[in-house]
Amino acid sequence: MSDNFRITIYHNPACGTSRNTLAMIEAAGYALKVVEDLKSVWTRPQLGDLLTRMAARLRDILREKGTPADDLGLLDPDVSDEQILAAMVEYPILVNRPIVATPKGVKLSRPSEVVLALLDRKPGFTKEDGEVVIPPSR
Repeated sequence: MSDNFRITIYHNPACGTSRNTLAMIEAAGYALKVVEDLKSVWTRPQLGDLLTRMAARLRDILREKGTPADDLGLLDPDVSDEQILAAMVEYPILVNRPIVATPKGVKLSRPSEVVLALLDRKPGFTKEDGEVVIPPSR
């Protein structure tokens, strides 16, 4: 394993997609840093950096299902990015996951096989639900 290929996954172990993504990275033989996103605190600079590297908007990573997003009014199209960002910092569950960062880029790995685009080694893999993931040929 190369120290030059550092991987960080912002992970929720209660999420099947997140568990599958983590397992795919491990199956490819990479060491990685796991940040349990519901136990850690997001910061504005951290979220801003990830969004810039993903070329994404806050709404692209706003998790709606199983969160207080609707109760907080965050699904209203007139809500500002500042309001969404402040809510994500206060309620980490609002940040969709898993987010994976590698030297090849940063992506929200939904579905889990999205992570393959970020890896040099791409393993075949069977998800928890039995779906077989066949990596794209080079």
